[in-house]
Amino acid sequence: MDHVSLRPLQDSDPELLEAAFAAIGWHKPQGQYLRYLAEQRAGARLCVVAEVDGTFAGYGTLRRESDYPPFRQERVPEVADLNVLPPYRRRGVGTALLDELEHEAGAHGPRVGIGVGLHADYGAAQRLYVQRGYVPDGRGVMHHDRPVAPGALVPLDDDATLMLVKDLR
Repeated sequence: MDHVSLRPLQDSDPELLEAAFAAIGWHKPQGQYLRYLAEQRAGARLCVVAEVDGTFAGYGTLRRESDYPPFRQERVPEVADLNVLPPYRRRGVGTALLDELEHEAGAHGPRVGIGVGLHADYGAAQRLYVQRGYVPDGRGVMHHDRPVAPGALVPLDDDATLMLVKDLR
């Protein structure tokens, strides 16, 4: 297992993160990370950057107040936008990020939530979350944080999710 170091998102990171994801064909603009920085400064979000041997490997965020209405109403912080670059997967980076984000969530309450995509690209994440004790919140499939009614047609894209919760006690 590699040595993974973690640190908060810094002012110098947005350009680096945008470039790292662009190199693998993912559109994650600097503006997203600038927003994360502003939310981090305001205390609304924690964004943790992971490095392996000083090289950017991934990041994850914890939203203290979720956009997902049931989590927001129940004051369940949400791990959101957890990403590990492909060369660093299955090397402990995602686990280190989740350990840190769950620790922070535990300082604010007894549970933490996370959403996971439904298509095969999320298979490793689905397995990881179950192994870590996350269970479905029982509200079914969501699309853009809204319930999908039985028989409804929605695209199976990154916004089609199953919301999960974990008891941190």
